[in-house]
Amino acid sequence: MLVAITGLGSVWRWRFGRNADDPTRFARAAYFNTTGVPVNGVIRPRAKIAGHARFNAEGGFDPNCPQRMVNRVFECAEPCVWRGQNKILFKRMLHAPRQPDCFLVVGRQSEIGRVQIGTSAWKSDNGLLIALSECADAQEIMVLLPAGGWIRTDIGKFTLQAIAARPWFARLQLTCTSTL
Repeated sequence: MLVAITGLGSVWRWRFGRNADDPTRFARAAYFNTTGVPVNGVIRPRAKIAGHARFNAEGGFDPNCPQRMVNRVFECAEPCVWRGQNKILFKRMLHAPRQPDCFLVVGRQSEIGRVQIGTSAWKSDNGLLIALSECADAQEIMVLLPAGGWIRTDIGKFTLQAIAARPWFARLQLTCTSTL
């Protein structure tokens, strides 16, 4: 499965090898990205739906520059549920961009409005929720969407539009619907 990243969640954690004498313990580290919201001025995970995206240092992830992964395409394992959490493993970054099967999309309430998770038709059927954090009037979601997939918020319907000349670039756009 090929996945392009349009944005990353607000919370990062990591895991290094347990053997402190292993010279490659940092080179084989695992990094986990999930959603978070401000709580008393600090970004914290407030999981309503627990899940994360995992990146391995061996797969081309640079923890010093995570924003360099935006608009890049990765070979990924199929998403799964393990110990009650939604997960997706980003195995390796491709050296040359290709058209992805779907996109990792992060939406914040301050940018797209509040998503009413659980209501009928809050996302397209081909979308997969990875994580949701929520506290007071803040919300952040992480979802896998194909090009043309959508999510509905209290503002309206946002459709993921890929750029034709660069199909690994995409962004959520408010879709106007008119009834005549």
